[in-house]
Amino acid sequence: MATTTAREIDPLALEHQVCFALATTNRAVLAVYRPLLEPLGLTHPQYLVMLALWDHRKTPAANQSPLSVKQIATALQMDSATLSPMLKRLEGLGLIARAKNAADERATDVMLTEDGIALRERALEIPPAVVARLGVDLAELENLHQVLTRINSAAVAAGALQS
Repeated sequence: MATTTAREIDPLALEHQVCFALATTNRAVLAVYRPLLEPLGLTHPQYLVMLALWDHRKTPAANQSPLSVKQIATALQMDSATLSPMLKRLEGLGLIARAKNAADERATDVMLTEDGIALRERALEIPPAVVARLGVDLAELENLHQVLTRINSAAVAAGALQS
């Protein structure tokens, strides 16, 4: 049986591209989330915003303080302009409230409403449902998360998100 050497591997073969594996996996995993988030009335990007706000609320000192749009955008590695329409929709759903920052009128603060706080309880069902639907061992998912976080950090350090 012949073994494949590095010279025989086509560096442009689709099945060897990390970008292809990430893109197809991203679409497939988001498709798993879609029907789970639907009863909550959230899209996946909106879910990520809510996760950021719920995380912020867990910090004792930050419990009642708002997050700025810029802080949310930074946490989610998104552009503020992309985030703004999403925040408007979440506000329309009654999950968040937006207000101009008193100290800097150019900045907008975002806070969870009572409905937004209450939605967290229902959202607790999402992570275990995703794990169950993927049928992958939790330790594997945790390892994947660590690897992806390292790759993301390396890409950001290499200037991947610079405008």
